[in-house]
Amino acid sequence: MGATGDTTPLAELLDERQHLIDVARWMLGAGTTAEEAVTETYRRWYGLTDAERSGISDPRVWLTKSTGTICLARLSAPAGRLPGPGEAGDGIGTEPDRALSKEVSDVLLNALDALSPSERAVFVLNDVFAMPPRTVADIVGRTPHECAELAESARRSLRADGARPTPSDQHDGIVRAVRQACVLNDARHLVSLLSRHAIAFFDGGGKIRALTRPVHGDQHVARTLLTLLAPRPRTVLHLQAANGRTAIVVRHHDQVAAVISFDITDQRVTHVWAVLNPDKLRGWNRPHPPADGRGEVPHV
Repeated sequence: MGATGDTTPLAELLDERQHLIDVARWMLGAGTTAEEAVTETYRRWYGLTDAERSGISDPRVWLTKSTGTICLARLSAPAGRLPGPGEAGDGIGTEPDRALSKEVSDVLLNALDALSPSERAVFVLNDVFAMPPRTVADIVGRTPHECAELAESARRSLRADGARPTPSDQHDGIVRAVRQACVLNDARHLVSLLSRHAIAFFDGGGKIRALTRPVHGDQHVARTLLTLLAPRPRTVLHLQAANGRTAIVVRHHDQVAAVISFDITDQRVTHVWAVLNPDKLRGWNRPHPPADGRGEVPHV
């Protein structure tokens, strides 16, 4: 999608549009029109001159940033109106809303609706689509550090859904059981430890080819974890404290490759947070980690 006359395979164009619609669905949620935001994105693209389009090295990134900016403006606007020319409002967004509802539980959708526009934007772009921190910062208009704080605030809000907190000893026991199920490749046991509506997020930060979409449902989450943590030479799963709770720390060739944290409610895992972004794992790969492997570590 560069200068006039360039041709892009149709399948690639359709995949690009679907990606933008997915971003808009997550950011705008139910009751809004994701396709309207995507239409505005393409209107802006074709509003550029040929020279301006030719100067864009990665059109997909540019389009994603534009969609994110449009959605953030809509979230922040009174009555959720989309800024810019044209009025849609004819209900064409109901089908995308159903599609989003199939991906995530109503509980999570309601929790997302309770976030501030900036929190929701950062959480969706960072945790759901694993976009690079600098890109997220450009969209939201904050520094990467501020975006990291907004993302953590959003995660805290999503965890505080009114459910009964799990005591530390019970939390530790369940995480230990999850680790054991993964080590033994025991899918049945792992599924039994997960909430039916469990959801897993994978933060690769654009630095590793991790999943860029959340995985929803006990069966899907179990399969994904077992695939991600499949036994390999010199890959070891440790239990270690992360952000005040026991997590699974994956070491490959003596380097921390992933930190996987869990939210647990009523004896079942409800959320899985897998950090695979090497930038966020630097604090774990200091030259002299704690000898007992149980020391407190930086937030991820």
